[in-house]
Amino acid sequence: MIVPLSMTVYYSFVEYNLLYPGPKLFIGLENYSYFSTDSAFFPALFNTLVLVGSVLTITVVLGLALALLVNQPFFGRGVVRVLLISPFFIMPTVNALIWKNMMMDPNYGIFSVIADFFNVVPINFLEDLPLASIILMVSWQWTPFALLIFMTSLQSQDTEQKEAAQLDGAGFWSIFRFLTLPHLARPIAIVVMIQTIFHLSLFAEIFVTTGGGPGFASTNLAWLIYRQAFLAFDVGVASAGGVFAIILANIVAFFLIRAVGKNLTE
Repeated sequence: MIVPLSMTVYYSFVEYNLLYPGPKLFIGLENYSYFSTDSAFFPALFNTLVLVGSVLTITVVLGLALALLVNQPFFGRGVVRVLLISPFFIMPTVNALIWKNMMMDPNYGIFSVIADFFNVVPINFLEDLPLASIILMVSWQWTPFALLIFMTSLQSQDTEQKEAAQLDGAGFWSIFRFLTLPHLARPIAIVVMIQTIFHLSLFAEIFVTTGGGPGFASTNLAWLIYRQAFLAFDVGVASAGGVFAIILANIVAFFLIRAVGKNLTE
């Protein structure tokens, strides 16, 4: 980790374009200035924060709800658990291809078939709702991760406290608010931290489906860095973007974990 990070910081302060080989000249903060004044920078920053926030909200809420459901005894619970967790083991590129071709295609996708059944004009999701489509893809794949963490944590919850609360007349919501949520505070913080790190660098789904478009509608920081490095061949500017992304990831993760931990333990 130290070697590539050090190289990234070094390249961010030098002029390094693959199309113009030669000595790497120290140019100070020019790469940072160029990256931050790019017309796609603020749309990419906004899309990154919206994507991370939306996916975190969906996966934590839905994962917690599913964990509470499958934690109850019922016939076939083991099979249901395996089926619910299975999307997490699909590769991101395969996940994107499944949603792009099987679900969201405006001509023969499942959503199009459903729209035709109800005599509604099919939506071209990847053109009309590109960012929402990416959020849906990522949420579908990462909800099982949250489910797995919460389900494991619920199995370690003290049942005697719940039984005592039920004997005292506490309902489901009271038990959930004062016993279950505080018990899940640390697992929720872990889910938030890990997903924040991964989603801030989300790339495969955008690469396979929208290519950052239309325009900058689905461009995030990771795609903008890729565009600078491998389409514009400007390693210096891309490295400046990488340093910025690292700083942003640490700031977002720090405040999210503090907020989640504080709200759940109060």
